[in-house]
Amino acid sequence: MSSPSSKLSTTAGLAADRSPYLTKETKMKTTHIRSVFAPLSMGLMALAFSGLAAAADFEAAMSIKNHQFEPAEIKVPANKRVRLTVHNQDATPEEFESHDLNREKVVPGGAKAVIFIGPLKPGRYAFMGEYNAATAKGAVVAE
Repeated sequence: MSSPSSKLSTTAGLAADRSPYLTKETKMKTTHIRSVFAPLSMGLMALAFSGLAAAADFEAAMSIKNHQFEPAEIKVPANKRVRLTVHNQDATPEEFESHDLNREKVVPGGAKAVIFIGPLKPGRYAFMGEYNAATAKGAVVAE
C-alpha cells in the first residue's frame, strides 16, 4: 500500500503545497514544476490568441445607418481572408445576410459584429439586411 505522501507528491496543485503529508523536498519539486510550466502555458496561450488576431489577411469595416449599409460596396483583395466589421448605428437590429458569401449574422442595434469571409475568387458578392431588404443592400467586390 502506498503512503499518503506518495499519492500527493504527484499532485502539482496549490492544495498539495499546504498538505502536512508532503516533505519539504516534494513541495520544492511541485513549486519548480509550476515555475517551469506557468510561463510555458502563458506563452502558448499568447501564441494561440495572436493566431486569432492574424486569422485575416485584410480588414474592412462598414456601418448600418438609417437601415442602409455604408459604404454599400466594399472592395477587398481576391484570394485573401477578410475580417469584416459591421457597426450597426441604428437602434434596431439588422441581419447581414449573403447567400453568395454563405454568411448571416444578426447585428444588434448600437453594436458591432465581426464576419470572416473568403478567400474569395475575383467577383461580386451581394449581401443585404434581411430586416430592411428594400433599403439595406450592398456588395463585396473581390479584385
